[in-house]
Amino acid sequence: MKGEGVAKQKQKAGVVSIKRGWRHSWQLYVLLLPALVWLAVFMYGPMYGLLIAFKDYKAAEGIMGSRWAGMKYFKQFFSTNIAKQVITNTLVLSLQQLVFSFPIPIIFALMINQLKQGKFRKIVQTISYAPYFVSAVVIVSIMQVILAPGTGFVNILIQNMGSRPVMFMSRPEYFRPLYIVSGIWQTMGFNAIIYIAALAGISPDYYEAAIMDGASKLKRILYIDIPLILPTIIIMLILAVGQLMTIGYEKAYLMQAGSNLATSEIISTYVYKSGLLKAQYSFATAVGLFNSVVNFILLAVTNFVAKKSTDISLF
Repeated sequence: MKGEGVAKQKQKAGVVSIKRGWRHSWQLYVLLLPALVWLAVFMYGPMYGLLIAFKDYKAAEGIMGSRWAGMKYFKQFFSTNIAKQVITNTLVLSLQQLVFSFPIPIIFALMINQLKQGKFRKIVQTISYAPYFVSAVVIVSIMQVILAPGTGFVNILIQNMGSRPVMFMSRPEYFRPLYIVSGIWQTMGFNAIIYIAALAGISPDYYEAAIMDGASKLKRILYIDIPLILPTIIIMLILAVGQLMTIGYEKAYLMQAGSNLATSEIISTYVYKSGLLKAQYSFATAVGLFNSVVNFILLAVTNFVAKKSTDISLF
């Protein structure tokens, strides 16, 4: 009885605390409301469509009117010869992209932080940010022009050195390096913004004390910058691993050729071709749902490991 009374008192105290918080901060909740509505409509609303993965979906009958198919389309995907290929290609490309692309923005932010505030620093930042806003169509078009067998700048240099031109865009062994390098060029500056912001929050007192102790720039980076932005790095790493299987189909699809499908066919392009081009909506939804479930598992595992090892986590 005594325990129940304490529990009721705590519950009442919680309700009172919420009411007080609402009275004092109702303006902030009102400002938050449009974002919550957008999240519900555009992020959680479409999740209703996941039912298509478990149904023999027909547009004329609608989602609820279509017959249940259970795990039929999941079994169909894993029974195909291409399932192993697209999963392997997606994992290899994602892991290589994570290994090579993730550290670059951190290094770039540390370098930018060493520049004094001025026009040169602003120019460097602006130039590095600009490629992020260029569409995938333009990026791939630039690659095709530069790497063209007969007229491309790279192949002209190769020919001048006495070698034959290389079909970079159609050879399967060049797909992943080209995808990753172009991705680094496109996203390096923009992805560095969060690290630059974290570095800007470091107190100047640390640097002043280090300079008085005779620490070089390298030691300041190693013993001040990196340790103090480490929580940000870990959070970004957790998010990156949580999106390991999520590769946008646009650039990969544009870079595809009949001769490089052995490495360029990934889950997102396979879903695009199956769902939109072949109108296999249930099958494509099942493959996409499988991809999302794997991402969620990776996110949860990475978050758990980070929390246990560094006490830093998303949840």
